[in-house]
Amino acid sequence: MNMFIIILINTLLSLTLVLIAFWLPQMNLYSEKANPYECGFDPTSSARLPFSMKFFLVAITFLLFDLEIALLLPLPWAIQTLNISTMITSAFALITILSLGLMFEWTQKGLEWTE
Repeated sequence: MNMFIIILINTLLSLTLVLIAFWLPQMNLYSEKANPYECGFDPTSSARLPFSMKFFLVAITFLLFDLEIALLLPLPWAIQTLNISTMITSAFALITILSLGLMFEWTQKGLEWTE
C-alpha cells in the first residue's frame, strides 16, 4: 500500500511539473529571439572569426593550475603513510616546478590580456 501511494504521488507531482513547465513560459517572439544565431555573432558575416592567442594561453594556464589542485588534493590522505619524507619531498617538488612555471610566464608577460 505504501509503495502504491509513493508511485501515485510521484506520478502526480511529475505531471503537475510538466504541465506547469508548458504553461508557464511566455511566448514573446522578437527579432533577436527568432534569429537562429542567438550567441551574438552576425549570421551574415564570415563564420571563421579568429580567436585571440591570449585566450588559449590563459586557458592552458588555468588547466595547469587546475591539474595542480587535482594532484595535491590527496595530500591529506597521503600524510597517513609511513614514508612521510617521500610524500613531502614530492609535494614540494611539484609545487616548486609549478611555481617556477608561473614565475616564468609572469616575467614573459604571458598573463597580460592586453598588449
